[in-house]
Amino acid sequence: MYTLGSLTATPASEHPDLLAPTVRDALLALGLGDRVGVVEIDPDLSDTAATQGAYGLTADTLANCVIVTGKREGDVRTAACVVLATTRANINGLVQKKLDVRKASFMERSLAVDATGMEFGGITPFGLPSGWPIFVDERVAQSALVITGSGIRRSKLLVPGDLFASVPGVEIVPELGRLIEV
Repeated sequence: MYTLGSLTATPASEHPDLLAPTVRDALLALGLGDRVGVVEIDPDLSDTAATQGAYGLTADTLANCVIVTGKREGDVRTAACVVLATTRANINGLVQKKLDVRKASFMERSLAVDATGMEFGGITPFGLPSGWPIFVDERVAQSALVITGSGIRRSKLLVPGDLFASVPGVEIVPELGRLIEV
């Protein structure tokens, strides 16, 4: 189906066991199970840098999904941000303004896991709680193919960038990711 580096994916619909239940259900509901690929990996290599090195990938093919939260007048506001590994999400600039909060920060790990029903290191924009905005950097949406989480650490999704726009709640955001200076 899709190949990036040394990873060759098969349609996600053929391997629901490699998906968190919420991810499986979302891909099925969206009719994307045959357009999104899934590949099993070593769960100890699920973090971005480890995945990149172990599977011969470039950072511009890896998309990270982070959960961000902030408060306004006691109201907790949460969003997901999807950016390439070559960038960092502009949390206390662009995301803070989009959420209309005084300060935005990464959601605490245990809270993110509980809220999403996904394993840390496998969080993906597919299958997130209804009502959460999902901000996707335009670089991700313009990519031919990216690797992102599957909801569990022992697999990854290979997703054509243009598919992110078909996920309910997604907003394609220019400059969401700031290039990492080396």
